[in-house]
Amino acid sequence: MCYAEPLPGNLRAVDRGRADQQLSLIAEAMEVTGALGIPVWLRGGWAMDFFLGEITRDHEDIDWFAWADDAADLAGGVLRYGYSPVPGSPPDLQLDFVKDGLESSFTLLDRDAADSVVVAGGPWAGAPWPDGMLDAGPGRIGGLECAIVSPQAQIEIKRMTPVWDPSRPRRTKDAEDIARLEAALHARGERSKRL
Repeated sequence: MCYAEPLPGNLRAVDRGRADQQLSLIAEAMEVTGALGIPVWLRGGWAMDFFLGEITRDHEDIDWFAWADDAADLAGGVLRYGYSPVPGSPPDLQLDFVKDGLESSFTLLDRDAADSVVVAGGPWAGAPWPDGMLDAGPGRIGGLECAIVSPQAQIEIKRMTPVWDPSRPRRTKDAEDIARLEAALHARGERSKRL
């Protein structure tokens, strides 16, 4: 499956070729994980864009969430599609792959005794992710639909990452993403009140 629809013409600052390639990889990941029955959720900048329904900026990579219990099957599936593992990430925390020079990473999730979504491994194993993070349903860009992290959780993660991990500074793009998400949530809330 390929992302065949052309990108909107208003993307002046976006590398259209790279964005098209990344959208094709997102579609391919959905095909692979769908065939394997493995749920995955876009996170990060691509999750924001799928929530907004448009590409807002260039993206360095494609970030996903997946269940730790599915890690072995997920890795086997993407390797069969020509992805190569990127060495160095802790396998109990995240799986990193590259295909056609583009990176995709799958951060692994687990559940605690209270059935809350938590970090699967690494130094923060067992730390909770935001409530309702996986409850947003699908987002869409053109004809491509994909499960995404809820916009409220995206905002919380972007705000809190420098607090949770002081080695990761606040980034301008995160502040811009938060503003976009908050504006869209506000507009959708206003629209629903008027209906």
